[in-house]
Amino acid sequence: MLRLPALGLAAFAMMSAAPALAQQKFENLDRIDSLVAMTVGANPGEPGGPAAPVDRRLKLAACPTMPSVEGPVFGAAMVKCDALGWRIRVPLVPGGAAAASGPVARQTVAARVQPKEAVVKRGDPVQLMAGNALFSVSRMMIADEDGAIGETIRVREDKRSSPILAQIVDMGMVRVPGFNDF
Repeated sequence: MLRLPALGLAAFAMMSAAPALAQQKFENLDRIDSLVAMTVGANPGEPGGPAAPVDRRLKLAACPTMPSVEGPVFGAAMVKCDALGWRIRVPLVPGGAAAASGPVARQTVAARVQPKEAVVKRGDPVQLMAGNALFSVSRMMIADEDGAIGETIRVREDKRSSPILAQIVDMGMVRVPGFNDF
């Protein structure tokens, strides 16, 4: 009969528990990177694509279903696992306004490199609009950033107020995202 000392028994118990810990599954971050790139229609680092791969230190529980990707919204794609309740934001490189409607055909390099003309400059007064088919409201604001039509910039009422994110729709006119029917 084989007798193990107490210390040897504790070490044996810890070694047998190691495979159980190794079986704990985490979400495949490469899969998340691929899903985001497919959804926004651009590779990491390209205009409209992810700014960088998902941080490899992130340990998300493995989603039993395919994670959903929404966006771009406020310059980021949202990756969610509805089954487990986790979600993460993946920042996107500015300049991919065409990708806002979902997956799109690949553009030529020349088309992606051309910068858009800024129609709003920092410090310009802009009219902030919100509403839908039944109502609309507007307020004069000041742009905190330069931007082209379709880009999202920060605007504020005065220097002391908190900024609001707004999408540029025309020269001197921005709208609150989410109100598309005005």
